Amino acid sequence: MSELVSIIMPSYNTGRFIKETVDSVLAQTYENWELIIVDDCSTDNTDEVVAGFNDDRIKYLKNEKNSGAAVSRNRAMREAKGKWIAFLDSDDLWLPEKLESQLAFMKDNGYSFSYTKYSEIDEGSKPLGVTVGGPKKLGKSGMYNYCWPGCLTVMYDADAIGLVQIEDIKKNNDYAIWLKVCHKAKCYLLDKDLARYRKRKGSISNHSYKTLIKWHYKLHREAEHKNPVSAFVLTCRNLGFGLIKKLKYVKR
Repeated sequence: MSELVSIIMPSYNTGRFIKETVDSVLAQTYENWELIIVDDCSTDNTDEVVAGFNDDRIKYLKNEKNSGAAVSRNRAMREAKGKWIAFLDSDDLWLPEKLESQLAFMKDNGYSFSYTKYSEIDEGSKPLGVTVGGPKKLGKSGMYNYCWPGCLTVMYDADAIGLVQIEDIKKNNDYAIWLKVCHKAKCYLLDKDLARYRKRKGSISNHSYKTLIKWHYKLHREAEHKNPVSAFVLTCRNLGFGLIKKLKYVKR
């Protein structure tokens, strides 16, 4: 269990949250990791907060211009040196055993791609009483049905998958990564709640269906290069299976 885990973290104006997020990485029982933070020209105090950490495992990079999360994630993945790639947004949290438990799950079963359950918290880190899971096994068809994995829970084997780079789309860029990875490996659920997703004002889940439809269509059209008919069909599938997720895999 000594293999390096590269943690991909884009940041933009999350100065009031990022200390708690990085602290949750520092608290991991599995200690062989590198945290690659790529800041997208924050205008708040993110620089000062990150400068307060004195740990060589934390790498802080800054984009020359504001470019969006897709560009930031691409840059972080290019910089990653680990066998394992994990994802954590700069306002979310991990439980201390997250990396250790997920690595053991993947290595014991020979999996190259996995995700876990997570629970929701509010902007003050208060639990909202919501836990989110998903299907136990996802192939290509299942992953195209919907973005089941929460970004903060995903891990894959970089040796098996290779370098992943996605198109410059402004929304759903984490889903764009999973769609590329699922062509090379099935995704398996570790049935443990190991992360905390922060619900914030303006989050994707709070937007109208019209906005969600536009973002999903752009994902399939621009990132997956599908023709208009295929992109429309896949968008409809996403909306249908999104309802299934809420009914079957979101527990309150």
